[in-house]
Amino acid sequence: MKRPECKIAIRRLVHEWAETQERPANWHPSFGVFVSWLKEHGHGQYLDFRSTMGASYDAEQWFDEELKQGWRN
Repeated sequence: MKRPECKIAIRRLVHEWAETQERPANWHPSFGVFVSWLKEHGHGQYLDFRSTMGASYDAEQWFDEELKQGWRN
C-alpha cells in the first residue's frame, strides 16, 4: 500500500478503535493494543508501507497526533 493511503486510513481507524475502548479517568491509549485491534479486524495491511523511519514508527506518530498524545514523543 502507499503511505498516503495508509495515513488517511490509520488516522480514521484510530478514532474508530478509541470509541470501542473503556476510558477511565487515567486512560492512556496503547498503540500496541491498537495494532492488535487493526490486525484482528482485517486492517493490518495499513501497517505495510515504505517509510524511512519504518511503517510502525509513522503509524504510532499518527496515532499519538490523533489522540493528542504528543507529550509521549
